[in-house]
Amino acid sequence: MATEVILPKVDMDMATGKISKWFFGEGDAVKEGDVLFEIETDKAAMEIDAPASGVLHNVTGKEGVDIPVGSAVAWIYAEGEAVNETAVPLTASDAVQSSLPVSETKTSAAEVAVERNAGGAVRATPLARRLARERGLDLSTLAASGPHGRVVSADVLAASNTVADAWVQAEPTRTSGRSEAGNNIVGENTLRHFPDGSYELQAHTSMRRTIARRLVEAKSTVPHFYLSADCRLDALLKLRAELNAAAPLVESVPAYKLSVNDLVIKAYALALIGVPDANVSWTDEHLVRHSHSDVGVAVSVPGGLITPIIRQAEQKSLSTISNEMKDLALRAKAGKLKPNEYQGGTGAVSNLGMYGVKEFAAIINPPHSTILAVGAGEKRPMVTAEGELGVATVMSVTLSTDHRAVDGALGAELLAKFRALIENPLSILV
Repeated sequence: MATEVILPKVDMDMATGKISKWFFGEGDAVKEGDVLFEIETDKAAMEIDAPASGVLHNVTGKEGVDIPVGSAVAWIYAEGEAVNETAVPLTASDAVQSSLPVSETKTSAAEVAVERNAGGAVRATPLARRLARERGLDLSTLAASGPHGRVVSADVLAASNTVADAWVQAEPTRTSGRSEAGNNIVGENTLRHFPDGSYELQAHTSMRRTIARRLVEAKSTVPHFYLSADCRLDALLKLRAELNAAAPLVESVPAYKLSVNDLVIKAYALALIGVPDANVSWTDEHLVRHSHSDVGVAVSVPGGLITPIIRQAEQKSLSTISNEMKDLALRAKAGKLKPNEYQGGTGAVSNLGMYGVKEFAAIINPPHSTILAVGAGEKRPMVTAEGELGVATVMSVTLSTDHRAVDGALGAELLAKFRALIENPLSILV
C-alpha cells in the first residue's frame, strides 16, 4: 500500500508552506529517513524525511507554491505497485479536510501510540529522533503515523505544536468579509494614485504576511506603554575593551569578541530576574511567571526579521552569549533556525544603534510582555557628579511594556535596574 507524504506543520502559526527544494524526483527510489524536500516556513527552512522506503510518485507539491498544511505532496509506492495517474498539483486554494472528526482522529492516533509502546522499542526515523531530542520530547509518548507504527518527523512536529499551543493563546481570527473587503478597497485606492507603468507589484512572501499580521494584532490587542532612559556607556565600553583584549586565543583566533549588544542582552536578562514581576507573560486566564530570562534578540533577515532566543541568558557568561548570538544570527539569515530557537521567550531586545538611530519604540511580540529598543551610543554633554560640564557616551533606550501585565511603576523599576547594570557593568560579571 502506498505511503502518503504530507506537508507537516512545523510552526505554531503555519497555515501554508512552500517547498523550496525537492531532493528526489518523480520515479526516484528513496529509503525511509532520506531527506525528501526542504520547506520554507514563515521564519526558517526545515528538511522533511521520507516516511517509508519505495519509489516516489505523484509529486503534486511543486516548488515555490503555497501549499496548505496537511496536504499530500507525494506518495511512496512499493516496488511494482500500481501508481495512481490522476494526481494533480496542489495550490494554496486547495481545501484540506480530514475525513475523520477531530475527536476520532485523536483517538486513532492515541491507539497507535499505545500499540507501539506495548510492543517494546520505539521505532522512529533518524530525523524524527533528532527533532524529538531538540524539543525534549519522549518518542514513546508520541502518536505514530508512519508505516508499522514508526514515528516520523511530522509526528514530532505535531506534538511540539500541541505542547506549545497548550499555553499560548490562539491568535484572533481576522477573516470576516468586512475586513477582506476593506483590504481590497485600500489596495485599489492605493493603485489609483499611480499611473500604469510607473510601478510593479511584488507578491508578499509568507514571512512578510506573517510579520504584518502578527504586528497588527499585537499593536491592536496589546496596550503598549513606553518608558525611556539615557544610559552612560563609558564604563561599559572600557570593560568591554579590557575583556576583549584578555580573550584567550584558540588556533590563533580570539575565543570571543564581545559587542555592546552582548552586554545589553546580559544586563536585560539580569534586570528581568532582578524584577521578577516584570518577567511574565499575559494570558486571559493566567499571568505566566517565568523562572528564567529567555531573551529574544531581533535580527534582520532578507525579507523581514526574526527573533532568535538566548535561553536562560541570566546564567550564561558574556562569551557564551556572544558566540551563541553570532551563531543564531548567521543561521537566521540563512533561514536555518529550528522552531524552538525562535518561538517563545520572556522578553526581547531590538538594537538599531548600528544604523545611527538615536531612539525608537519597538512593538511587543507576545508572549513577551516587554521589549527594549536600543539606540546608538553617542557623545553628549553631561553634568558630572561634581556639577561640572563634561562629555559622556550616552545610549538612549525605550522600554515597551504590555500594560495588562506590567504597569508603569513596575516598568520603571525594570528600566532603572537595567540602567544601573549598564552604568555599573562590573555587576554584570558577578
